[in-house]
Amino acid sequence: MDISGNTIFIPGATSGIGLALALALKDRGNTVIIGGRRTDLLDSLAAQHPGLDTVTVDTADAASIQQAAAQVLARHPDLNVLIAMAGIMRVEDWHAPESFLASAESVVTTNVLGPIRLIAAFIEHLQSRPAATIMTVSSGLAFTPLKATPSYNASKAAIHLLSESIRLQLADTGVKIVELVPPAVRTGLLPGQEESEFAMPLDEFVAEVVGLIESQPDATEIQVERVKFLRYAEARGDYDQVVATLNTADPHGK
Repeated sequence: MDISGNTIFIPGATSGIGLALALALKDRGNTVIIGGRRTDLLDSLAAQHPGLDTVTVDTADAASIQQAAAQVLARHPDLNVLIAMAGIMRVEDWHAPESFLASAESVVTTNVLGPIRLIAAFIEHLQSRPAATIMTVSSGLAFTPLKATPSYNASKAAIHLLSESIRLQLADTGVKIVELVPPAVRTGLLPGQEESEFAMPLDEFVAEVVGLIESQPDATEIQVERVKFLRYAEARGDYDQVVATLNTADPHGK
């Protein structure tokens, strides 16, 4: 993926990593469209950041994704990058179904079905564009689990293998599949995470991501240094120790 000259749609970009990445990519000479559920918030962000386009979308709703895709492509027929950013994380207790079932279903709908539906809505268009890219967003927890968030871990593992699989299928097209693999980052993904010493500062994370995109335009995974502790635990042979460390060090792992 080139660092500039793209037209990029990022649903789930009204806060956290999505918004910070959208603004950083806009500053690097890209046309950026962000999506979110709250029209008032989108309007406020557009007013604060001239040139940033917005579209209302609920990534847990299949019809909303189709409507948003039609709007984006009508206004930006040169769109060549989709970043499937939207995701939710929930702490769950799997001792009884009433404690986790609704949460698990919501996480899977947003984190797995959401990206699948987004890709389905844009894939035919992207195959017609030169230098097209789909960026998926997994997590270090796709490779080493946080015990408090089983469905989130599983959803991100699904995104990792989905990315690997569709990269193989789309090898006969011009569409690149790039997987962004974040560590814990100081966002509102979980209560208290914005102040967590365990999590990486948001500005540092986004700066490193943008630097990696620029220096490694052909990368299939974007991995900041902080995530490699989780990403390669099994390959290094210290998986059990990393699992233990993760679930002791992170307050949400209790």
